[in-house]
Amino acid sequence: MKEQQILIVDDEKEIADLVEVYLQNEGYRVFKYYNATDALKRVREGGISLAILDVMLPDMDGFTLCREIRKDFFFPIIMLTAKVEEMDRINGIVMGADDYLTKPFVPLELIARVKGQLRRAGQYNQGLKQEPETELYEVRGLELDNTQHTCHLYGEDLALTPTEFDILLYLCRHMNQAVTSEELFEAVWKEQYYESNNTVFVHIARLREKMKENSRKPKFIKTVWGVGYKLEDS
Repeated sequence: MKEQQILIVDDEKEIADLVEVYLQNEGYRVFKYYNATDALKRVREGGISLAILDVMLPDMDGFTLCREIRKDFFFPIIMLTAKVEEMDRINGIVMGADDYLTKPFVPLELIARVKGQLRRAGQYNQGLKQEPETELYEVRGLELDNTQHTCHLYGEDLALTPTEFDILLYLCRHMNQAVTSEELFEAVWKEQYYESNNTVFVHIARLREKMKENSRKPKFIKTVWGVGYKLEDS
C-alpha cells in the first residue's frame, strides 16, 4: 500500500508536535509546518494525501490557504480552530475543506477523522484486493463513474473533492428519491447528524456552483422543501 503523506500546518508547536506523534504511530509520513507559505510550497511538490490546517496562522489564515490548495489539489482537508462559531465552519467548507474540528480536541478523534477522509478519498484501503463494483451514471449530460472516480458535465471534467463526489454518488444511487439532509450527512460523513447543521447545505451549494447551476432553478440537484435534496433523471 502506498505510504500516506499527511501535512500539518499549525503555528502552535505543541499541538503540531502532538498531532505528528499520533499520526506517525499510525504509520503515516508527516510533513509539519508552522506557517502557510512553507506549507504551500510543499503541497505544490505533490504527493500529499491529506492536510490538517489551523485557521489562525502568522502569514495567511487557514481559510485562504485552503482556497489556494483547492486551485490545483483535491485531497481531503481538515480544518482546526479554536473558534466555535457556525459561520467559521461554513467559511471552511465554502473554501473547500472537507471536515472541521475545534480546539481543544481529542487526538484519537482527529485520527479517526483522518482515516475516514482517506477512506472516502479512495486511498486508505488501496491494499484491498476486492475491486469496487462498477457504477456508471448518466443523467442528462452529467456522467459519474465510481470505478474511475471521475465526473464529467457535458463532456468536460468536473473537478470534485472526495466529499463532493460522495454526495453526488449517493444522490445518483437514490435517483428520483428525496434524500434528507440527515440521511445524506450520516451516509457521507459517517457521523451522527445534529440540529442546525449547515454542512450539507453548504456542500450542495458548492456543488451547484461548480456545475454552474441556477440556485433558484437547478437542473440537477433539486431542493425538496422540508425534506432535503433529489437528483432526477428526467
